[in-house]
Amino acid sequence: MTKEENEKRLAYLKGIVSRLPEKPGSYQFYDEDKTIIYVGKAKNLKSRVSSYFHTEVDRFKTKVLVSKIWDISYTVVNTEEDALLLENSLIKKYNPRYNVLLKDGKTYPSICVTNEFFPRIFKTRTINKKWGTYYGPYSHIGSMYAVLDLIKELYRPRTCRQPITKDGVEEGKYKVCLDYHIKRCGGPCVGKQSYDDYQKNIRQAREILKGNTRQILRELKEEMMRLSEELRFEEAEEVKRKFITLDGFVSKSEVVSHTINNVDVFSITSDDKMAFINYIHVSNGSINQSFTIEYKKKLNESDEELLQLGIVELRERFKSDAREIIVPEAVDVELEGVTFTIPQRGDKKTLLELSIMNGKQYKFDRLKQAEKLNPEQKQVRLMKELQDKLHLPKMPYHIECFDNSNISGTDAVAACVVFKKMKPSKRDYKRYNIKTVTGPDDYASMKEVVHRRYARLIEEQQPLPDLIVADGGRGQMEVIRQVIQDELHIDIPIAGLAKDDRHRTNELLYGFPPMHIALKTDSELFHVLTQLQDEVHRFAITFHREKRSKRALHSELDDIKGIGVKTRDDLLAAFKSVKRIREAGQEELAKIIGQAKAQIIHNHFHGEGEE
Repeated sequence: MTKEENEKRLAYLKGIVSRLPEKPGSYQFYDEDKTIIYVGKAKNLKSRVSSYFHTEVDRFKTKVLVSKIWDISYTVVNTEEDALLLENSLIKKYNPRYNVLLKDGKTYPSICVTNEFFPRIFKTRTINKKWGTYYGPYSHIGSMYAVLDLIKELYRPRTCRQPITKDGVEEGKYKVCLDYHIKRCGGPCVGKQSYDDYQKNIRQAREILKGNTRQILRELKEEMMRLSEELRFEEAEEVKRKFITLDGFVSKSEVVSHTINNVDVFSITSDDKMAFINYIHVSNGSINQSFTIEYKKKLNESDEELLQLGIVELRERFKSDAREIIVPEAVDVELEGVTFTIPQRGDKKTLLELSIMNGKQYKFDRLKQAEKLNPEQKQVRLMKELQDKLHLPKMPYHIECFDNSNISGTDAVAACVVFKKMKPSKRDYKRYNIKTVTGPDDYASMKEVVHRRYARLIEEQQPLPDLIVADGGRGQMEVIRQVIQDELHIDIPIAGLAKDDRHRTNELLYGFPPMHIALKTDSELFHVLTQLQDEVHRFAITFHREKRSKRALHSELDDIKGIGVKTRDDLLAAFKSVKRIREAGQEELAKIIGQAKAQIIHNHFHGEGEE
């Protein structure tokens, strides 16, 4: 598109904007092919749409959207609520390219109550409203089965799939099945249970599915008392059984005071790319619906915008008529007859916290599911998190860590372990014998090893690490900085892992002077860093033990002239230790290595004159 064509396009669009009414409504943007690419809503159409064409718009994604607009249409409505509803329906109908994408990860099951003469109650993932009434969907399968089991125990609805008609029952066309004999069905198909009694059970089951359990408890109690007064004790006992069963279920499911009735709770958890909106419906103090939807962001939408869209979507989906909505922050939208509440304390605050917790858990579960399908996604996420925490110029793909090991300065060694993509790269591990330091001087040993390591990498033109992690606090970091910056004149970020009084790693340090970096000790990133620290400890100590063991053996046997490696190994295999070799007689030694070598070893330990 030439500059002249673009100016003509913008002039045409600004002409439309200048004629827009200052009323609530929904607007639609079209591309060059007359396809809807964005749907929005506004309290004031003229003000909202004109904001897209201001020169100070600085969001890159918004500029891209504006560059694709070739035409604008709009629909005026009476209220902002109608605008929100219209926006939601148009987004679902046209699925515009630049609108948030509603993602349902899978089809959750619902509970169906059929429209048959004797209705059935069962779970299903297929929704066909011609067959019956649906309750759900249930995102927590355990809750759905708990409600189904309760209904089966209380009302024993039929489970057979044969179509039963009134005429068929009167004519005796049907026979009872096994469920009747094991008391899981009342036998309505053969008249053992009356039509009115069966329908009363189904009506109460519907109320339980709606969450109106308190109402059913009151009805059962009244019926129980009436039957007792009429001296119908067996029937009263059956009603009492139902009352106790339902009361036990309610006591487990009630989370707040039962005075909180018919309330919706919404919360949002989001990041740069996704937003998760949790919905909870509370009736008589019990949660009878909990669901989370997921939006994929396209234009850096704010949490408030997405929460508005989510409220409309979920209330429509679950046919909610609640007149109170609990939200975490103010929502700039008015719904007719609905009050928005931002609780500060009490039971409503408890409900909001529960909704937030469910949203965060859903986000965590989705993340784990994605990482299970793509293991590298977790590694990239951890590298990005560490980059953001330390403000590194690039993601720390290659990390190195050093540690020293010695006992009072003897057999001093050092080790370098390498992590790539947040995992150990064992083929790149290095071990060092300390050459220039005498005595137990950890700082001097660290300085020697770091200089040897990176001087060689520079000489061989090998890639340098993206981050060096010091196994220690400020002192170790300063020693490494002196080598890296002052001596070798290279720029590699340096972090440190500091320990508390109990010698347990408890904080991450970065910068000069070192600053504490906020990092939860139970986070995945902290676990990876402590794994790095543990690995360098293990590698250094293992190397030190090997060296010490070799020195101990060398001082006793390898210095004996005329005794080779094979003879030494044969003796150690037979006697297990140098001490036993020293205590053995010459004849015992001769049985293993021959008389001549036995005499050499015996003379070494006991002198040539002794027998």
